[in-house]
Amino acid sequence: MSRSAIVIGAGIVGLATAKSLAEKGYSVTVFERNEKAVGASIRNFGMVWPVGQPFGHLYERALRSRAAWKKVCDEAGIWHNPCGSLLTAYHDDELNVIREFADRESTLRPIKLLNKDKTLNLSPATNPEGLLGSLWSDTEIIVDPRQAIADIPNYLQSKYGVKFHFNRAVNHIEYPKVYSGRDVYEADQIFVCSGAEFETLYPEVFAESGITKCKLQMLRTVPQPDQWNTGPALSAGLTLTHYGAFQHLSGLAALSERYNREMPEYVKWGIHVMISQNELTEVTIGDSHEYGLVHDPFDREYINRLILDYLKTFVVLKDLCIAQTWNGIYPKLKGKTEFIAHPESGVTIINGLSGAGMTLSFGLAEEVVGQL
Repeated sequence: MSRSAIVIGAGIVGLATAKSLAEKGYSVTVFERNEKAVGASIRNFGMVWPVGQPFGHLYERALRSRAAWKKVCDEAGIWHNPCGSLLTAYHDDELNVIREFADRESTLRPIKLLNKDKTLNLSPATNPEGLLGSLWSDTEIIVDPRQAIADIPNYLQSKYGVKFHFNRAVNHIEYPKVYSGRDVYEADQIFVCSGAEFETLYPEVFAESGITKCKLQMLRTVPQPDQWNTGPALSAGLTLTHYGAFQHLSGLAALSERYNREMPEYVKWGIHVMISQNELTEVTIGDSHEYGLVHDPFDREYINRLILDYLKTFVVLKDLCIAQTWNGIYPKLKGKTEFIAHPESGVTIINGLSGAGMTLSFGLAEEVVGQL
């Protein structure tokens, strides 16, 4: 007998869950409250960044996600760039931290420490002034999230027969029934993969989860002249303080102390700076991190200036003219990379990927669906 599943939310978590369910033989229907996904899943770098995950289960999950991204993009004809990444160092303490990371984990992952010349050979966008070296990682892939998240539903519908109901908000769940206005649907399994619907559908669970919300600010340039390519995804020292892969390094405490002393505004606003480049050669730049359950809907120009000021210390673009700025908000669960809950039999909430949705969603969905 065919099994059925309903997925609420057509962002990256919902799409990944729909894919895993369809591969397990479920007849899948996805509900999305908007005419297309417009939340955090399209307001990011489009960066699948396994190097930022600590070695072990999360790194393996990230690699499985990377493989899934590669397969989906290849089969769906979605642009993607397996360009790898460079984490640059301009101070001795930054170089010491990435050297320690390379020494400890170069046998565990495809990373290596590069000198200044080799760094510049890989990326013409790297600022040569004061550059000491970089950490090269081979695992990173860039997609354009706006294109990819819009195109994956067509792929899932064509390959697996997944049905999509856009502009259809779910307002109540009472297993096995899902209510959307006056319409009622039923399924063997129901997955809630949208932050907004989670908060309104199961407010008590949300209140007890410990989840807060993170607001980030980002920018995107005009296309670079003459199709100029920046090379790998780029980041710099501040990024070392934001990802779990680097938290065990002995040199990180001293580095963080210097940032607190010399760059207190960057620490206050949770700023670290990375760039990715899409097919049109537009460069996405970000980001900041503000935490709370309710956020000011307006961007702070001051934060954007801080981001751009730091960017110039390690990146030199052909054209830094900013075409767009925006903010995104995603659920954050401190100290964890996912929130999985079963508020009633047959209902699973998948949430709280804490800013790593592009990197981890496909792998996490495989794990959750595999446990059914």
